[in-house]
Amino acid sequence: MRENYYELTITLPSEFVELIADYIMGISDDGIEFGDDKLIIRSESDLTYIKDALVSLQTQMPNPIDMSFELETKENIDWIKKYQDSIEPIEAGDFYIFPSWYEPKDGLINIKIDPALAFGSGHHATTFSCLKAISQYVKKDDSVLDVGCGSGILALACSKLGAKVELCDTDPLSIDSAKENFELNDASYEAIWEGSVDKAYKQYSVVIANIIADVLRFISNDLKKALKDDGYLILSGILDKKENLVKASFEDLKLEQRVLKDEWVTLVYTKK
Repeated sequence: MRENYYELTITLPSEFVELIADYIMGISDDGIEFGDDKLIIRSESDLTYIKDALVSLQTQMPNPIDMSFELETKENIDWIKKYQDSIEPIEAGDFYIFPSWYEPKDGLINIKIDPALAFGSGHHATTFSCLKAISQYVKKDDSVLDVGCGSGILALACSKLGAKVELCDTDPLSIDSAKENFELNDASYEAIWEGSVDKAYKQYSVVIANIIADVLRFISNDLKKALKDDGYLILSGILDKKENLVKASFEDLKLEQRVLKDEWVTLVYTKK
């Protein structure tokens, strides 16, 4: 252990704390401390790249999240073990999501994800609800596209069910994380690319997008184009106060199911 480490503090509106934390987990293998209106990341490596990634994310949002950053160098402590000790496995639908320092569980579909490596480790309400929807709607040999894949956990879940999956994300570090997690789980995908759904070359039985509401609205037409007739579109990452705005962009589809967990909404549509 080195004598010093880096500490990056991100101050932001409280309603975006968990969502931005999941984004950071997709590009970093370092622990995160949660506050009411802040996130703190600690690492023995320089954390400037996380700040730069978040600044880049802001430029891609129609309505950027207001974030400020403070990067410091501090004396090291054994916070990694403390963080790992605080993480426990969870069950979501048919799936058991567990970190590498736990054992798999009989009777459930096991997915190994280290939470510090992943956008979407199952602990966030949006990922949890998506996993339950996948348990219900994804079947063997379905073609599935995971848009904004992050850690790849949702595509991994579909693959474990026997679906043929493809993944995309605009963040190259998330692409690397998804590849690593597929390898960790001895799973396979049909294709993976850096970019968004507009680069899809075919239509899919199921399209999944666990992304913030503003981005879902922005790419709504591309999501619908990628979906086969009678296919399922699973949308999440939607704060309840923005639900109606998202619904307005998908009103030409049939709403099959609405799931509310905490303040986060997941919507399942079919294309008729």
